[in-house]
Amino acid sequence: MKIFVGVQIVVAAIVAAISLSAAWLPRASAAGNVSVAQSTKPVVSAAAMAEYRHALEKFNEVHGAYVAAASAYWSAIADKRKTRFAKRARNEPPVIDDYVLTQPPVYTGPPKPIDPSAPKEETPPPPPVPVVADFLNAAMQEYKFAPRRAQSEIAFKRAYAGAAAAAGLTKEQAVRIYGFEASGNGAYDVQAGLEYNRPGARAITTALGYNQLLTTNSVELMAESGGKFLAVLEEEARGLPEGQKASLERTIGVVRAMIAFARSVPDDWGQHELLGNTPKGLAIHAMNLDLDVGPLLQTQKLLDSIVFARKKGYGRAMTAAELEMMNLTGDGNGFDMVLMPDDWRSQVPTSNFFQRSGYGHNPVAQRNNVVATLIGATNAVMDAETKKQGAKDLAAVFPN
Repeated sequence: MKIFVGVQIVVAAIVAAISLSAAWLPRASAAGNVSVAQSTKPVVSAAAMAEYRHALEKFNEVHGAYVAAASAYWSAIADKRKTRFAKRARNEPPVIDDYVLTQPPVYTGPPKPIDPSAPKEETPPPPPVPVVADFLNAAMQEYKFAPRRAQSEIAFKRAYAGAAAAAGLTKEQAVRIYGFEASGNGAYDVQAGLEYNRPGARAITTALGYNQLLTTNSVELMAESGGKFLAVLEEEARGLPEGQKASLERTIGVVRAMIAFARSVPDDWGQHELLGNTPKGLAIHAMNLDLDVGPLLQTQKLLDSIVFARKKGYGRAMTAAELEMMNLTGDGNGFDMVLMPDDWRSQVPTSNFFQRSGYGHNPVAQRNNVVATLIGATNAVMDAETKKQGAKDLAAVFPN
């Protein structure tokens, strides 16, 4: 409290000093500052301004019509999605008319003109995406913990394969999804944007590991399935020699603390996203790199989708591509695709399974704009990537 009061006094003194200085500024100086600010504005002819206003009027007319059409389209997408989900809740199958069967409007008009009289403003660069070094640093700073790193890539693959098989994933599901998500040769610490060793490569998201979990995924999994992770780790610890047991018990203690943090907010994706952007959230994400915990986190994401489908009464094993649809669009929307009859898949646009913003940032869904082509393209990528050595190595260590 004394420190806080002292800071307040210092801040008050600074504010008073600034105010006093401002009060004594000569009027000529203040006017001079205004003229300098005005001189930074471009000098534009009346003809150029008239041309700009005409172009702006045309843009507003065309773009306004597009906005109206797009808003109506995405409202229909949301309304029909609610209808389908409500029908399934009543055990009533949807019909094809419960989907929007046209593609979303695309703006093809003129670009918005630039006001030639407006001062030029520099756009600050976006903040850098946290990378593995940041996750590890956060784990050390927040929990005084360093993940137990695998001595070799095959060691992590073996641990992951064991966890995936124990969870009920098939070899086909695990290997093909690894190929799709981690580019067929990705290491256990591969991050989105850094899959290939290219000059100037940079991380584009926090998506990490064989199944490309985001920080939000890691926090959510720790909140929802942390108890399962503890049970597995404690069972493993019981069979270890004393030295190794003590090390794993230290990890278990950190996992307990992480679970408590992840559960400090309601079980909601938005809340977990907020936590994922904090130092403690980044520290939780570092657990994907731990040889004991990482395979459990990476596996649980896929297992949750399978459990979701089973609870909805889906009996047969999903193909890897169908499971990836749930991974790509979320369990509810992905399951909507999985249930769809084959003859509908060539008619129903992929936009039906996205929020407007998510679809706008998903070029894969836009290129493969009906369900059949999206699943087909996913299978084609899986076919190609599973021929790479990393995928072959994972298949080789998967329990039979």
